[in-house]
Amino acid sequence: MLSLTKKRISKIVALVFLLLMVFIWIVPVLYTMITSFKSEADIQTNAFTILPINWVIGNYQDVLFGNTSAPVAKWFMNSLIISVSQTILVLVIVSLAGYGYSRMKFKGRDAIFVFLMATMMFPAVVNLIPLYKIIDTLGWVNNYLAAIVPGAAGVFNIFLIRQFMQGIPKEFDESARVDGASDFQIFIKLILPLIRPVLTVVALFTFTASWNDFLWPSIVFNDVEKMPITPGLQLLQGMYALDVAHALTGALVAIVPTFILYLFTQKYFMESLSLSSGVKG
Repeated sequence: MLSLTKKRISKIVALVFLLLMVFIWIVPVLYTMITSFKSEADIQTNAFTILPINWVIGNYQDVLFGNTSAPVAKWFMNSLIISVSQTILVLVIVSLAGYGYSRMKFKGRDAIFVFLMATMMFPAVVNLIPLYKIIDTLGWVNNYLAAIVPGAAGVFNIFLIRQFMQGIPKEFDESARVDGASDFQIFIKLILPLIRPVLTVVALFTFTASWNDFLWPSIVFNDVEKMPITPGLQLLQGMYALDVAHALTGALVAIVPTFILYLFTQKYFMESLSLSSGVKG
C-alpha cells in the first residue's frame, strides 16, 4: 500500500514537472505566433494584451516579399539549399567512414579512430580562425560551400554509425564475400539497408543543426543576398530598429521547416535519444 502511494506521488510530481516544462517552452512560441498577427501600433499601445485588437497578415507580406534589403524569402531558400546539401554530403561521408572504421582492416585503423575521437575534446570555437583562413584561401567566402563543407564529417556522427555497424554480425560480410561480393557491393547492398535507422537519426540531427547554425554563417557570409536565414534575422531586427512585429514574424518563419520536420519525424527523434545514449562498443 505504501509502495503504491509512493508511485502515485512520483507520477503526480513527474506530471507537474512536465506540465511546467511544456508551459515554459510553449508560451514564448504562442506569444511570438500571436504577436506576428498584431500591427506594430497595436504592440506598442497594447503590449500586455494577449490577442490582437485587429488581426493583420501584413507582417508576413512585409517580411517575405516587401523589403529588398532584407530578403527573408531568399534567406529561407539559402538555408534550405545549405541544410539539404550538407545533410546529403554528411550521409555519404560518415557512412563510408563508419564502414571503413568498422569493417575494413588497415594498419593504424584503431589509432586513427582514437585520435579522431580525441578531437571531440576541443571546443569548436578553437577552429574558427584557422577554418576561416582555409575558406578564405579557397575563395569560398559568401559561397554555399563555406557553410556546407566544414561540417560534412562530424566526428560524433562517424562514431554513432561505427558503433551501430559493430552490432551487425560480420558473418553477413563473410557470406557475401563467399558469393563474390566486393567491399563496395557489401557496403551498398548489405550494410546500407541495415543501418537505415541510424542514418535517419544522423540526417535529422544534421539538418536541424545546419538550419539553426548562427555563428559560422555569420562569419563567412557578409553578402546579404547569400546569407542563410539565421544570421539574416539579426539584420532584420537592425533594419527595422524596434519593429517588434517584423522581428517576431521573421523568427516564426525561420522555425517552420524544423517544426514541420519534427511533426513528421518525431518517432525517429524519440528513437534517436535512446540510440545516441545507448551506443556500445
